[in-house]
Formats: sequence, structure tokens, C-alpha cells
Amino acid sequence: MTKKNSNLPSWDLSPLYTSLNSKEIDSDLKKSSHLEKNFTKKYKSNITSLNASELHSAIKEYEKMEEILGRLSSFAYLYYAENMTDEKRSGFYQNIYEKINDISSELIFFTLEINQIENSDLKRMLTESQELTRYKPWLRDVREYRPHQLNDKLEQILHEKDQTGRQAWQRLFDETLADLQFNFRGESLNCAEIFDKMSSKDESIRKDAAKSISQTLKDNIKIFALITNTLAKDKSIDDKWRNFAKPISSRNLSNYIEDDVVDALISSVKDSYPALSHRYYKIKAKWLGKEKLEYWDRNAPLPDDLSDKISWEDAKEIVLSSYNAFSPKLGELGQKFFDNNWIDVAPKKGKDSGAFSHPTVPSANPYILLNYQGKVRDVMTLAHELGHGVHQLLSAKQGTLMADTPLTLAETASVFGEQLTFRKMLDLETDSKKKNIIIAGKVEDMLNTVVRQIAFCEFEREIHDRRKYGEIYAEEICDIWQNIQSESLGDGIKAHDDYKYYWSYIPHFVHSPFYVYSYAFGDCLVNSLYAKYLEGMDNFESKYFEMLKAGGTLRHKELLAPFGLDASKKDFWASGLKVISNFIDELEKS
Repeated sequence: MTKKNSNLPSWDLSPLYTSLNSKEIDSDLKKSSHLEKNFTKKYKSNITSLNASELHSAIKEYEKMEEILGRLSSFAYLYYAENMTDEKRSGFYQNIYEKINDISSELIFFTLEINQIENSDLKRMLTESQELTRYKPWLRDVREYRPHQLNDKLEQILHEKDQTGRQAWQRLFDETLADLQFNFRGESLNCAEIFDKMSSKDESIRKDAAKSISQTLKDNIKIFALITNTLAKDKSIDDKWRNFAKPISSRNLSNYIEDDVVDALISSVKDSYPALSHRYYKIKAKWLGKEKLEYWDRNAPLPDDLSDKISWEDAKEIVLSSYNAFSPKLGELGQKFFDNNWIDVAPKKGKDSGAFSHPTVPSANPYILLNYQGKVRDVMTLAHELGHGVHQLLSAKQGTLMADTPLTLAETASVFGEQLTFRKMLDLETDSKKKNIIIAGKVEDMLNTVVRQIAFCEFEREIHDRRKYGEIYAEEICDIWQNIQSESLGDGIKAHDDYKYYWSYIPHFVHSPFYVYSYAFGDCLVNSLYAKYLEGMDNFESKYFEMLKAGGTLRHKELLAPFGLDASKKDFWASGLKVISNFIDELEKS
């Protein structure tokens, strides 16, 4: 870390609660428990007999409780994410989660009973009440689960046991990963620090870091395999009871996207492997003076790449100026995160090793977590997460029940923010070699977002399919990983035997199965969306903001229609992937 980056800002969680000892936490827990008891007494077993006005009142009361519980859970998680190895923090997080779970389990009846309302009756009520019509998108989404919901008692016990089941295994993964120390040339590094070494300009550093990562993951592979097997089996049981056709189907439903659209995305990306990743990594090997890349060269800087670290202040300027160039309103919204300490920036011991923007609740504000190391990729990560944050601010007006965007569309603003930042940096650069470095960096980001994430998705599919027939040994999981990675990377990269352990640190597999294809969906979508912007589409800015403001009220077809785009069409994915291919064409000519 350079001196310029020695005093990086931390977030201020006081808009949620002032501290873990805040009296408001205890007050909100008691308040939500009281509201739940009154709500249950008033509405349980009565939902199907309510008229339109009464149903609207019930939804409003339910939303109020969800807001309070969301505020509590957000604070507990963000406080925990600051240092996952601190027992005080992890204990607080677990205790809050258990108390929230106790309350929310009593509320499960509400959505289950809503799904018992006859279609004709609900349709009539929506025509009778304008107030209820506001919640039509939420009711639509709740009722999508009708074919997969169980009886009230089963739903309640599954919800309650989640804290000692899936949630407990996820916590074990998080704390195990956060606690790992990687031996690197006599130093003990955490996860964020060791992975940063993998993009060093010095190959010996990359190699030593890669070997250290492999060894540490190997030393812990049994526990990661146990976590993976347990969660895959847990999902298999859940899918069987809920009658989902495929392991990925529940994710598709939560994204409100059709199976065949996702299948088309996956097959399109896989078909493009030779034109994208296979071709690019051969070009990169040539630039690095190698016949083939080693796996630790995948994210290596190019020979003429600038080695200077980018200060935090410069990173802010680059991203905000990019946002402002597109729209002063976008830049103004982004500036709020810096002015109000909504970002936690520095890598720290025990801190969550990734990056995210947490939406919290509409009455508060989102929070961004980074592990800023001063690399170009860190600048792009800032642009990405700031896009999420702006999206979350804009969609908050939809309220607690409808602000969240399906994962496939949640990546829209983040990837668009990256694209703006990339184009800004490219336009400002006059040196042709440096331009190629910027393009190559973007290509690598796109390959990581599209090709790598679809390969991750294929890895998950294989794991979940095999788990139906019995426990999968750690070595088998490693072999599955190695085979799928080789297919996606091509013969331009040598995946050594010790690369086989690298599946074990990826949190998406543990926390949100099949989430990963959403990144590819978002990247291809934004490529097509940005093309419309470059074409000078009328009112593009206003259409873009309306898309972000919609939150979860509209589905992908409705959101993309104003731009003349349709993800169900075969050429949609091809056009998005063509953008990446065109960049590689430029690099191939240089």
C-alpha cells in the first residue's frame, strides 16, 4: 500500500445504529416482536377472507415489519463483515440473526395464505383498490412460488432450522476463509492480500503467491468439501420437496427469468469460448514471451503496463468524472457515498475479502465494502460497486418489498458504471500501447465476468447433479473443477495440478448457488445497452434512470423493451459477446 493510500476511509454505520450496544437495537427487536404478535393474531387464517382495502392494510403492516427486521439484519451483517474473525462480532451477528429468524418464522403464513387467494378474487380486488394495485408487482412475484410452496408447518420449520442448517454452514465457510493465513516469503497474509499478489508484475511473486494459495487451500480442503457436500445435499432435499425440475431452476425463479433464456445464455457463452478466452490467452502468452501461460499468469499485468499504484483520491476522481460525463445526476448520486462515509475501503485482518454494495433498507442508505489495493482493477471494482449503490438509491422509492432487483438485472448499473469508467480512461489515453493495455484490461475483466462465471455455473451444475447420488470426495470435486476450467480457458493456459483447489474459496457457491450466471447476463446486457447509448438513442439517459428506479417492479422483457432489446431473442447474446470479440480483434492486429 502506498503512502497516498495509508488513510483510507471507513464507513459510518450510525444511520442504521450507533453501535452494537445501541438501545435502539433492543427497542426495534421488541417493537418488531410486538408488531408480529398483533399481526399474527389479526390476520392468521383470515387472509382469504379479506377485502381489497383490508389486504392493502395487511401488506403495509407486513412491509413495516420487514423494514425493521431488514435494518437490524443489515447492521449486524455489516458490523460482522468488518472483522469476521472477531468472536464478539460473529456472536452478535448470530444472536441478531436468531432473534430475527424467530420473528420472521411466525410471519411465513402471510405469503402462503396470499397464495391461497383464488386468481379471480385477486384480480377483482386489484380492480377495486388503487392502493392495492401499487403492490401488484409484489403480489405477482409472491404468487410465482405457488407451485413450489409447502404447507404452513413445513415452511415454518424449514425457516426456523435454517439458522442451524444452511446459515450455520455459510458462517463456518466465511469464518474459515477469513481466518486463513497464507505464508508468503516469511510473511503471513490474509486472503485479500495474497490474491493481490497474483496480479504482480513480477512472475516469481505471482508464482509464489499461487503456490501459497494452493497449499493453504489444500490444507483446508476437507472442511471446504464437507461444507460443499452438505449445502448441495441440503439444496437437493429442498428442490425435491418443492418440485424444481433442475438445481438451477430455483435460482431462475428467484430471478424471474425463464429456464430457456438462461440455457441460451450458457450455451452461447460456451460456444464462444474459442473466439474469446482461448484466443485472448494465446495472444497474452505471446505478449509475455511464452508459449503458454501458467495459471498464475492469467491476471498478470502486460509488459508495458504501468506499475504505479493509483491513489484512492485519483480513483475517486476517475470514477466520478466518468459518471458525471454520462449524467451529472449519476455523478451527484455517486458523490453521496464519499461525502457520507458509506464506503469501507482498506483491506484489514478478518475483513470480508471481497467487494459488495449492501442495499440495507429504503429508509437508510446502501454501504459499499472494498479491499482497495491501488490497482486498475480496484478502480474498476469501485466503479462497479458504486453502480450497485446508485441503483439501490434509485430503486429505494419502491419500498422494502419491491426495491430489490432480480440478480440478473441487479448487475446492470454496476457493469454500466464499469463501462463508463473504461471508456473514459480509453478516451483520455493518446499512447497506442497504453490504449491496448486498457483494452486488454477490459477484455480480461469481461472474460472474468462472462466466461469465468459461466464456467463457475457449469461447475455448480456438475456438483449439484452428482451430489444427488452420494457424497462427492474432495479429489472428485477438484477434478470437476480442473476439467471445466481447462475447457473454458483453452490450451493457452497450463492449469497445473495444484490449481485444482481453487474452487474452494469462492463464496458464491456457498451463499447463493447459481448466482454466478447473473454476472454474464449483466455484462452481455450492458454491452447491448451501451451500444444503444453510443448510437445516440433518443432519451437514453431518462430511459436508463427509469430502468434503475423500477427496482423489482418490472421483469427483464418490460425493462429492456424501451431500448428495443429482448433477452429471449437468439441474437441478443450473440451481439453482447461480439463486443468482447471485437476488442480481441483489435488486440490481435496490434
